[in-house]
Amino acid sequence: MYSLRIGVAGYGYWGSKHVRVLSGLPGVEVTVVDADESRLAEAQRVHGPIVAVSSLDECLDELDGVVVAVPPAAHAPLALAALDAGKGVLVEKPLATTVADAETMVERARARNCCLMVGHTFEYNPAVWKLKEIIDSGELGKILYIDTARLDLGRYQNDCNVIWDLAPHDISIVSYLLDEMPDETSVWARRHIGRRHADVAYLRMTFPRREVSAYVHVSWLDPCKVRRVTVVGERKMAVYNDLSDNERVRVYDIGVDALESDDVHAMPVSYRTGDIVSPYIQHAEPLLVQDTHFVESLTTGRAPATPGERGLEVVRVLASTDEAAAPATAGRFRSLGTAS
Repeated sequence: MYSLRIGVAGYGYWGSKHVRVLSGLPGVEVTVVDADESRLAEAQRVHGPIVAVSSLDECLDELDGVVVAVPPAAHAPLALAALDAGKGVLVEKPLATTVADAETMVERARARNCCLMVGHTFEYNPAVWKLKEIIDSGELGKILYIDTARLDLGRYQNDCNVIWDLAPHDISIVSYLLDEMPDETSVWARRHIGRRHADVAYLRMTFPRREVSAYVHVSWLDPCKVRRVTVVGERKMAVYNDLSDNERVRVYDIGVDALESDDVHAMPVSYRTGDIVSPYIQHAEPLLVQDTHFVESLTTGRAPATPGERGLEVVRVLASTDEAAAPATAGRFRSLGTAS
């Protein structure tokens, strides 16, 4: 006897993963929702006798919760339909593609007293938890800056640029690590393939309370897959590499000290080198941790760790990058040509 019925709207890259995870949880029955008949057939081939329908309207009354894993532009309409029906909702990142839609979703969830959760998967990642523990312990000293890279020969999106597709992860991670949202963003973003969206971008975010800058590099157009967060402190530095098999977090006892000298030929700094330590991290699949938490929120009524308000915060940062990347703000210069 199933105690909870959850619909997964969208059987694409992330939707198929949600179906796999949720189908393995005790007491959960999954319904796959996708307008593409071939995807529904694929879901039934992979998962056996699973309920599969072509629209959310066909099954919404029978569900207890909905996971929205469709392209970002459709997040708000589907989530609002589920919330209006009194269903708890987990929405993949980004929560919405506009601040206005995200605000409406948060307000609707409050009005309906429904769970609204955003899929910031890395906030459920034990390696990110460990990195935050290291930062909070003071072991690294004062944080000087954070650098992240999320690169791949990736999946080009039709309805958003590379910032909206990939940077929500890094905005979520960095703001989680620092317990603070940025107050300013600056952006360089360019389109190299096609005619629609930027596929390579660099972001700079400033965090005023910590007096820390974070630099984010995202790309759909890179030969090497990279998923890395580097935290540079005054005493030590730490690197989280999500692609590492057994040393996802490394702490480097290295650094640089400024030197005061009147000798213009002297080195301005001295270098410190020491041990490299990789702390033990108990493995747990982040998506499993996240979706289990969603199920618990539905059954207990407790607010999720990444509520809709958290998703709204990240959407506001993403929206600010659109303004920062506007052509009117780009610097211009006149080429002087080549020297003869």
